[in-house]
Amino acid sequence: MILTGPEIGTRVQDGDIRVEPFNPEQLQPNSYDFRLDEQIGWYTEGVLDCARDNPFELHTIPREGMVLQPDRIYLGATAERIGSDRFVPILRARSSVARLGLFVHVTADLIDIGSFGKLTLQLHAVQPVRVYPGMLIGQVTFWSVYGDIVLYEGKYQGSDGPMPSQAHRDLGVRP
Repeated sequence: MILTGPEIGTRVQDGDIRVEPFNPEQLQPNSYDFRLDEQIGWYTEGVLDCARDNPFELHTIPREGMVLQPDRIYLGATAERIGSDRFVPILRARSSVARLGLFVHVTADLIDIGSFGKLTLQLHAVQPVRVYPGMLIGQVTFWSVYGDIVLYEGKYQGSDGPMPSQAHRDLGVRP
């Protein structure tokens, strides 16, 4: 079951959900709006290899904004550190941002229970779109779980900004 906005606020106060910094004005009827961090990055090679650590550059989005170009994946992050040991966070774009043709999470919207940090966003624009540091870009919902809870202890735990893919660490055999 999905938590309502007021319940998210209560659970943040109780410590069951962590959103740092937390702003009650960002609560919505059944979600919490998150902001885009000032850091953004992208891969520097045309062909990405799942078996390798791909070259990646990290930059700061200027105050006047930055235009995201189509046919490229940008990795941004939430300005807030978000997570819970009791509920599963799921990321979504804000509809206002989606209506501009900006995908905020591509396909990786499920955040493992127990994960905490600045969440990496996979930004993809269908046409050029300007983004700004600190803009409200997406929303996170929190869902109840059924069954034994096993907390996430993976390779992205505690991230402090956009994290490039670590898929190469999952491959037992490398070409």
